[in-house]
Amino acid sequence: MELTTFWFAVIAFLWTGYFVLEGFDFGVGLLAPALSRNEAERKQVLGTIGPVWDGNEVWLITAVGAMFAAFPAWYAGLLSEFYLPVTLVLVGLIVRGVGLEWRGKVHHSSDRAWCDLGILVGSALPAFLWGAVFADLLHDSAIAALVGGVFSLSLCVLHGAVFVTLKTSGPVRARARRTAMVTSAVALPAAVVALSNIPAAGTAVADWAAAPWLWACALTAMAALAAGIALTWRGRDGWAFAATASSIALGSIALFGALWPAPLPGLTVAEAASGPYTLGMLTWIGLIALPFVLGYQAWSYWVFRKRLVAEVS
Repeated sequence: MELTTFWFAVIAFLWTGYFVLEGFDFGVGLLAPALSRNEAERKQVLGTIGPVWDGNEVWLITAVGAMFAAFPAWYAGLLSEFYLPVTLVLVGLIVRGVGLEWRGKVHHSSDRAWCDLGILVGSALPAFLWGAVFADLLHDSAIAALVGGVFSLSLCVLHGAVFVTLKTSGPVRARARRTAMVTSAVALPAAVVALSNIPAAGTAVADWAAAPWLWACALTAMAALAAGIALTWRGRDGWAFAATASSIALGSIALFGALWPAPLPGLTVAEAASGPYTLGMLTWIGLIALPFVLGYQAWSYWVFRKRLVAEVS
């Protein structure tokens, strides 16, 4: 495998991990006000992502850093073309981070309300804008961007609701399950529209019949999302979360498959890549560091795997 192909696959993997992990973070941040009726329940909901949300953001930092090092022309073109939405994403992530960190340190309800607002807005912006950015990148259409944004936002809410059902007990868990079923009425149709148009984008590959695996990924992603909804209804929380995570992962694979071999119009991966020496050094660094990072994050999820209960005041 050529190093340019290898690093494109690595970057696709990093973005996929980010979408899957931050997807439920954003969903939990969006749902916290709706799922909680008092301060104890609000802490229970936000506690599901408390130990992991900052680690999940590392996937974005790593993905963007790898793009900068391995494909500087792609990095520069993507960020300059979508300067405003990417800036709003960064503002949202900052505001959300401040809200999550400060919420446990303030003592007045008015201050907590500002933190909750920051968490809500800071979760909504990236959840909508990442879908809009990548849909516009594929189709160069405002309508496609709107559909992509609605799809990513609704999918994050559904993914977050399923995650809360997996990680909580009591009334919060019941509300989260009901919310997941209600959200599915938007998420599933949006998924059908958005995912079915990924292989038909025609941005990078002239003959889509030569790449049937893209259709297979898109269709399997839809099926996994439908399975996640059915499993949630049946109370199979672990399998439901695995299904929604698989749906996001498969959709992301189809997305980056559609971007190969021209991640930007008129710019191929070979033209965007760094020199062989740089890619070689990056490969050695990645092979050494990545297993430790993945191992540490897997260990952290294992440590915080238990369900949370609301504290009795």
